[in-house]
Amino acid sequence: MAGLKIATDSVAALMKSAVPNKTTYYFDSELAGFGLYRTTTGTATFFAEFRPVAGGSKKRLKLGRVGTLKANDAREAARKAIANAALGKDLAKDRSDERASLTVEELVTLYIEEFVDRHRKTSSAGLYRMLLKKHVKPRLGSTKAVVLTRVDVQRAHAVMTREARVSANRAIKLVSAAYGWGARHGHVPEGVNPASGAKLNEEKGRERFLTTDELLSIGNAMIEAETVGLPVDAGKAKHAPIGQMVVMSPYATAAIRLLMLTGARLREILNLRWSEVDLVRGVLRLPDSKTGKKTIYLPTAAVEILKGLRKWGAFVIAGESAGTKDEKPRHDLKRPWAAICKRARVSGVRIHDLRHTFASTGVGDQMGLPVIGTLLGHADPSTTQRYAHLADEAARRAVEAIGTKIAKAMGEQPK
Repeated sequence: MAGLKIATDSVAALMKSAVPNKTTYYFDSELAGFGLYRTTTGTATFFAEFRPVAGGSKKRLKLGRVGTLKANDAREAARKAIANAALGKDLAKDRSDERASLTVEELVTLYIEEFVDRHRKTSSAGLYRMLLKKHVKPRLGSTKAVVLTRVDVQRAHAVMTREARVSANRAIKLVSAAYGWGARHGHVPEGVNPASGAKLNEEKGRERFLTTDELLSIGNAMIEAETVGLPVDAGKAKHAPIGQMVVMSPYATAAIRLLMLTGARLREILNLRWSEVDLVRGVLRLPDSKTGKKTIYLPTAAVEILKGLRKWGAFVIAGESAGTKDEKPRHDLKRPWAAICKRARVSGVRIHDLRHTFASTGVGDQMGLPVIGTLLGHADPSTTQRYAHLADEAARRAVEAIGTKIAKAMGEQPK
């Protein structure tokens, strides 16, 4: 939240500045309640904020987008809205009647721009926009929000399911969330949510743990990839002729090893900056992650990997733009991981399964679930319960070993 004199020149300068990484609000320094907000897509919207005479929470009235509405016109519109509120006339309520004619696409777009961009991570906003574009808009987008029925939602979900079962579920949950938010802000009548209670596809947790032999094979494949190189596959060659040996970037193999050794999430490693690395204490101090601020503990092997990496730019895992003014983190590890798995003759393993392998190894070594949850950065202890069956097996082995030792000390032999 920031303040400035909202005028033609100041707004023009603001629109030329860098796009914010989250929705940012600016309030006018002269007219209380008048402001504008700018989203992560670069668009900006004027608004008026006021509290009704009858009491209750503040209301925010969108006046129009920057570029469509001039700053001076927006100021007068805001002055009128605030003055009317002081006289007991609620323009926001009047406009809510007009918004009853919003389409589903418009409702979901508003939800993303006014709530998700402000309160959720950028990655979440990106996912929701993808679901809106790919699934919601083609199937439900043009339908008026107030006339959408549960039957419409269920039919749309069935069509989405043919393309992607899990994404179909996510799309319907997005629509449901948009209706819930919309009802609270006057965009749709209260109690209207045709997506609530829709029957979704069953989702089964997929957990794949690498065996000791598979870990060895992957380790050998990475050594080969970063030394003599791996052959380029037909149909996948990007910069090299088919059949040529290509040496893999040491940053790619380092990223994979760090994922294996720490149990970190993919983006936690790819977005890792050198300023967040503390080799003296053997930790990574992440200012933000999926679950908020987080500390990742480094085993000696991971510390040695980091010590051996050349510092090339701000990010530990250097990408194509490393060292440039507009440096960005590496996007993913799909190509190198696929090549390594193929060379190692290991199939059906996702990058995220390295995290499962880390957890299962810890549980198998009789570490408690709370410890594993801490290492993985689980905010909710129930998330770690997926490894409870492994903990039971480890406990059984432990009690058998302890019992056998005590029985022998007592001169008894197990039957």
